[in-house]
Amino acid sequence: MSIHPLAGKPAPRSLLTDVPRLVASYYALKPDPAERAERVSFGTSGHRGTSVNRSFNEDHIAAICQAVADHRASRGVTGPLFLGADTHALSEPALLTAVEVLAANGVRVVVSSAAAAPEGARAWRPPRPGALPALLPVPTPVVSHAVVSHNAGRRGDPGREGRADGIVITPSHNPPEDGGFKYNPPHGGPADTDETAAIQEAANRHLEDGLKAVRRMPVHRAFQGGSVELRDLVTPYVEDLAEVVDLGRVAAAGLRLGVDPLGGAALPYLAPLAERYGLDLEVISDAVDPAFSFMRVDHDGKIRMDCSSRYAMAGLVAAKDGYDVAFGNDPDADRHGIVTRAGGLLNPNHYLCVAARYLFRHRPDWPSSAGLGKTVVTTALLDRVAAAAGREVTEVPVGFKWFVPGLSAGRLGLAGEESAGATLLRRDGGTWTTDKDGIVMGLLAAEIAAVTGEDPAELYRELTTELGEPAYARVDAPADAAQRDVLKRLRPEDVRATMLAGERVLAVLDRAPGNGAPLGGIKVVVESGWFAARPSGTEDVYKVYAESFAGEEHLARLLSEAQELVAAAFDAAGVAS
Repeated sequence: MSIHPLAGKPAPRSLLTDVPRLVASYYALKPDPAERAERVSFGTSGHRGTSVNRSFNEDHIAAICQAVADHRASRGVTGPLFLGADTHALSEPALLTAVEVLAANGVRVVVSSAAAAPEGARAWRPPRPGALPALLPVPTPVVSHAVVSHNAGRRGDPGREGRADGIVITPSHNPPEDGGFKYNPPHGGPADTDETAAIQEAANRHLEDGLKAVRRMPVHRAFQGGSVELRDLVTPYVEDLAEVVDLGRVAAAGLRLGVDPLGGAALPYLAPLAERYGLDLEVISDAVDPAFSFMRVDHDGKIRMDCSSRYAMAGLVAAKDGYDVAFGNDPDADRHGIVTRAGGLLNPNHYLCVAARYLFRHRPDWPSSAGLGKTVVTTALLDRVAAAAGREVTEVPVGFKWFVPGLSAGRLGLAGEESAGATLLRRDGGTWTTDKDGIVMGLLAAEIAAVTGEDPAELYRELTTELGEPAYARVDAPADAAQRDVLKRLRPEDVRATMLAGERVLAVLDRAPGNGAPLGGIKVVVESGWFAARPSGTEDVYKVYAESFAGEEHLARLLSEAQELVAAAFDAAGVAS
């Protein structure tokens, strides 16, 4: 992978998004549903796009919200809908559109009020006179926590008020010009494929019909008419954090913590968190700017708020020696980037292994049946960690939605992805969230350091001395639409190789071992490693993930021969380059 000359450096003005043009395009440009790229399309993480390309515009959000309103009514979901948005430029306009449509459909919408929040939360957006209330950004895990808590009867009465669900308007760590929309049904996690397919189909029908069946009311009437509840969403989440992380031990250890929210939705939560638990926590940057002009440039020359990228996180990494533990979050705070003095920015796979070992040793109230959830492209070192702890591993396809049943039932103590998304159970074994929680994973790193007295990076080195040290990589290779379709439909019988990187092929998988769901690609396993290949849903590439416990040279062979194997499959299908 080539590295852009600007990678890791402050973003020059030439890279900044034209925010006024972006927001104007949201309202002014109309998508053409006859064009595939301009239709509603729910991928692994909801619908995403950008207004200037007519892929994320007012009409999309109006159509999707009408589809959500009808969908939840058909499922008997009559409780509150928790509506959150991050700090991307298109998120607040989309939130206001959502309020107009949902309120007109009689949905009781709950939003995060700056006026109702603790003083420390509203410092960067104080309430001011105006027709619209001041709203705070809401992290993805806060919406999931609110839905799960309501429906479990921890807060609110689901019997009297009905089951709750949620929407988060965010493109996650994507560039500033992007927008995104995610629906979380009453289980609190990402909607499954059947639900998103139904919502997508209905939304596109509304686009094709010119939005004639979409109900709307003026946004000021929605706020004034009692359809929208202005609530403090900060305090319930912050108060419950001690139920999932031992913050008392963190405070008692006197650890100095640094947090960089990367201009995102975690920011309003940090001051109340530090005050509530007496933490020595410094917010490294409180800048909020829809152009994200304060960011360091990512590896490819783009501005991207990726807290797992050492280039995007270069500012925090440079400050690492000033803190015992530091962490960053992406704009919707569902991802984490852990930074320590000994390790700098920890590889997400490495941190997951440290977290898993720690949790299985320090959560005595978890049931013995609480195992580990991982995706098929996450490190196999986790399997060894789980085996040493006597815990089962549930391996699922890429996508956090596959973890929801296990998290809801308490069967997964920790569920995580190689892309720096994870969550865990409450300390008593109850469900915390069914979506990723980057804030909790950052605080967990502090707990680990406080309880063990060791740097998480050192703990990883100790772990690999005992269980083996893997080499891991991901590469992207060119693939047109026809080739990506072939890869998505590839079956074990289509792979005729019996040897890979000098070792006998032990298994060829097209379904996840943990739940039997299709991988949308293949995974090939040998004695010392594995590779997985899956097509991108948004780019003309396919992704190859590989890992070897036999060293870098063996890893290079796995990657090379994996691409040869995929090329042979393309050739056999008549779609070779």
